[in-house]
Amino acid sequence: MKIAILEAGSPPERLGGRYPGYGRMVSDLIGSGHDTTIFAITQGEWPSDSDSFDAVLITGSAAGVYDPLPWIGTLIGFLRRLDPATPLVGLCFGHQVMADAYGGRVAKSPKGWGLGLHAYAIEGRAHWMDDATRVAVPAIHQDQVVEAPPASRTLAGNAFTPHGILAYTNRRAISFQFHPEFTTDYARELIAGHRLGELDTGLRSDALASLDDPSDAARVGHWITRFLEAG
Repeated sequence: MKIAILEAGSPPERLGGRYPGYGRMVSDLIGSGHDTTIFAITQGEWPSDSDSFDAVLITGSAAGVYDPLPWIGTLIGFLRRLDPATPLVGLCFGHQVMADAYGGRVAKSPKGWGLGLHAYAIEGRAHWMDDATRVAVPAIHQDQVVEAPPASRTLAGNAFTPHGILAYTNRRAISFQFHPEFTTDYARELIAGHRLGELDTGLRSDALASLDDPSDAARVGHWITRFLEAG
């Protein structure tokens, strides 16, 4: 399977290149056996009209969908032109920009930052999922989908993030607010050193402590692979 990974962000410089880029993290998540091409869309790299890909994935980013950055408008246009039959997956920012492009609404949540290992109750089941009733996966976001697109259904959520997983009903597309591509070590370093503004003194420490619990990131990675490979 030939997959285009649209890389919308990268690890912060303070981590000194000790972790792979977000595109490589996503490629590692879905596993070997796929022909992945990473496009640094923030630097103007995009699939050309002559390129033919079997699927598209969108990574996370420190940007917000409402930021006045030219590449975000280009990405929204790309998504709206994408053939609905092409499998599409979004992670965190990818989840948000898909919702924005397809008629939902994204905003900076008044609830503040969602940090650490977050658990999401499974509310609906799709053919690419297994029989799990909840998944716990690293999260780091303040923006979130506050109104799901009309042609979508929510498969999982929690009180902090009601629309944690979306599946679209008019196209082959799914998205996740959390980060199954983040290893626990990377999530811990990202949260430990992130400039998060004014926080409750216990929020960061609680988030870091939560990462000691088992993560379902690999399980979600298998879900994504099954979705991509399904006929």
